[in-house]
Amino acid sequence: MARIQIELPATFLFSTQVQIYISHVNLGGHLDNAQLLTLVSEARTRFFVALGYPGMDVEGCLYVVGDLVAQYKSEGFYGETLQIDMTPGDLNKYGFDLLFQMREVKTGREVARGKTGIVFVHAQDKKVALIPPAFLQRLQLPV
Repeated sequence: MARIQIELPATFLFSTQVQIYISHVNLGGHLDNAQLLTLVSEARTRFFVALGYPGMDVEGCLYVVGDLVAQYKSEGFYGETLQIDMTPGDLNKYGFDLLFQMREVKTGREVARGKTGIVFVHAQDKKVALIPPAFLQRLQLPV
């Protein structure tokens, strides 16, 4: 089976820190894979809040996760603080990939990397929508 390989950019647009709580740890004593997704979801929410979108509403549209892929690099443990860096990439007319990298703060050890496919939908009918131009302006990225 071929391994997933995710190339990361040299710089990221957004960064936040989250702590690994005991509820994030599995019986193996390390960060549970389902809980990793919870931490990525928290960071994604903070990314949108930092852009001025505290709820799911982005210029009259909602954003949904179309897909997600993660590549583990090392274990994460209870009590560690992770820095999660995020940046948009691979933009298309309906959304983009939100690339992420998780590093343990004290050592810089990479824990995981991945990307979440973000798709915009109309709030009323939940049909796919074009990326709102005002959102792109906040990102300062071309269409």
